[in-house]
Amino acid sequence: MPRLQPVYLLAMPNALLLDIAAPAEALRIANHQQDEVRFELHYVGTQPTVATSIGLRLSPLDVLPASVPDNAWLVVTGTVEKPLPVPSDGTSPTPDAEVQAVEWLRRVVRPTHQLACICTGSLLAARAGLLDTLACTTHHGSCDELRSLAPGARVADNRLYVRDGNVWTSAGVTAGLDLMLTLIADATSPLCAAAVARQMVVYARRAGADPQLSPWLEGRNHLHPALHRVQDAVAADPAHDWTLAAMADIACTSERHVTRLFREHAGVAPIDYLHRLRIALAREMLGNSHLDLEHIAQRAGFGSSRHLRRVWHKFDALPPSRARRIAD
Repeated sequence: MPRLQPVYLLAMPNALLLDIAAPAEALRIANHQQDEVRFELHYVGTQPTVATSIGLRLSPLDVLPASVPDNAWLVVTGTVEKPLPVPSDGTSPTPDAEVQAVEWLRRVVRPTHQLACICTGSLLAARAGLLDTLACTTHHGSCDELRSLAPGARVADNRLYVRDGNVWTSAGVTAGLDLMLTLIADATSPLCAAAVARQMVVYARRAGADPQLSPWLEGRNHLHPALHRVQDAVAADPAHDWTLAAMADIACTSERHVTRLFREHAGVAPIDYLHRLRIALAREMLGNSHLDLEHIAQRAGFGSSRHLRRVWHKFDALPPSRARRIAD
């Protein structure tokens, strides 16, 4: 019997539709990737129908429930100032919708909840006093406003998302998907989150200060397209005979600069990034095959089992044989 995980998505008038659709779609896919957790989505708002950023109307929404379960996730989505104009259907936004939403958040959010604020959803949480003293972020165009609304908060610029205890905040638009992938990984497994990311054809990224999830997801909390190209290529075939020159060619830059990109944005040297993925590949083969260590070393891109063991000990104090016994 799967564990039920209620998720409440707050949709405000002029909601940025991608802030709602992308996390919700990730949760839908996660339900099909594993059987341990079943995500139950509830769409709530200050009124039964709201127009979104692209003119599409969302209905029916549950009007701000009096309470939510103690273990719920509350996802506060962002809005836009200039939505796509569409013909009126006779409904209009509630004049005090923002005030109602702030009062609702102030009333229902508890320490037992996971609060996830996507894009400018952080501003609503700040108005509710939920970000005081916390590390947080928002869309790059709204960071100064967030600082003014929550002067005691530590607002981080140029971050995909930030976690501080049970409160998560993300940058704009697609960063909400990165945040949701991390929540999914924490609730299910890193493999499930990676499968969701592959299904949605997106990067799977994590914040650098967060606890380690998986070598396949580490070092992706940045916005540098050239480095992402290199990381995609290496992750697709870790056993390839990768050289610094080959990585530099993919990044269309020099070997010296690609090394700088890895250190600055991924927090690791290129060779260590490659070794992490090769060790992860070897670890998977140890747990899912009966190949001997020499064959595993070759398939993972190491010259020999001796080479594999030497690199292995950079990341794990236990020997490879111990990893196979644990898997068994």
